Amino acid sequence: MKADNLAHTAVAADAARTAQPAVEQAAQVNPWLPQPPTDTSWLDAAGPAAEPAHATGFHVSQIFDGSLPLESWINQGLGWVVANFRPFFQAVRAPIDATLTGVSDVLLAAPALAVIAIVGVLAWQFTSRALAIGTVLALLVVSMLGIWPEAMITLSLVLTSLAFCLLIGLPLGIFLASSDRAQNLLRPLLDAMQTTPAFVYLVPVVMLFGIGNAPGVIVTIIFALPPLVRLTNLGIRQVRPDLIEAARAYGASPWQLLTRVQFPLAMPSIMAGINQSLMLSLSMVVIASMIAVGGLGQMVLRGIGRLDMGLATVGGLGIVLLAITLDRLTQAMGQPRRGVRHWYQTGPAGLVMRLVRRDPVPTPAPVQEAAPAHLATQ
Repeated sequence: MKADNLAHTAVAADAARTAQPAVEQAAQVNPWLPQPPTDTSWLDAAGPAAEPAHATGFHVSQIFDGSLPLESWINQGLGWVVANFRPFFQAVRAPIDATLTGVSDVLLAAPALAVIAIVGVLAWQFTSRALAIGTVLALLVVSMLGIWPEAMITLSLVLTSLAFCLLIGLPLGIFLASSDRAQNLLRPLLDAMQTTPAFVYLVPVVMLFGIGNAPGVIVTIIFALPPLVRLTNLGIRQVRPDLIEAARAYGASPWQLLTRVQFPLAMPSIMAGINQSLMLSLSMVVIASMIAVGGLGQMVLRGIGRLDMGLATVGGLGIVLLAITLDRLTQAMGQPRRGVRHWYQTGPAGLVMRLVRRDPVPTPAPVQEAAPAHLATQ
């Protein structure tokens, strides 16, 4: 009897809770409401959602009633791709994961001062002494902030993305420059890749490749590839026709025409594409951190989640310093250096070569003593 009474009491309590107005239930769920609304009739006014008349196929009436089931088609198609082609996408992930692991291991294993010194020497060699000093100072600030490991993870993500963008974008841009039909066919795809919001890429990439740093690189490649393809195509198409005709008149093969005429003259445009790809890769760092990508973007995301302004600011400052450094380096490398035929004639390499080739100081010949006058007359 006691158990029956307890059961009846529980049922009555459930019924009373169900009969409570929606306002009181909302107040119990969220006690921080300033003042519950008085009119709650709208809560019960909406009926159940109507099932579309043609939810499984296409019908002409869907044009007028707005019931085209595109969402369900996309979900079904993506589910079919995941079920049938998941091993293929995991095989595509393998080289990206291996490259990323190698780059990040090298950057994290080397001491910070050694990496800063090497980057400074390379910046001096390929750009200028002033830019090399600025690069060293920026990296020293990153090291002093205590975010060097996160910065190296971010740099490895960006460099790996750039490497695969170059591997895909340069041949594709050269191919588009040689074929107007291919350019017209791929232009809508490049437009869609460049204008689609970055958040849209995350869902299919997670379903096909999983989460982690390697899927983050794949998202970054998709987002950063179009500018490199476009500017490579543009640079090769802008080469003067008379130079191409002159090269052909001298018997240049198509490969020689590409590597010795078109590609060098298109290098400023190609470097601009590399610069844009780098900047877009860095802009994806914070967004890609939503799928468990590490680095500075993860710091910013944790700062946002905890409302920790200091943590988010430090992570954002590291991204800004990396972005400015990479932007200035790639811009300077894209500018032609007049009066210099070979890269090793300037910078530290040129300084070493000049020191090696410098002739030794000639030793003066011994001065012979003049003969006595009486011997000279004889």
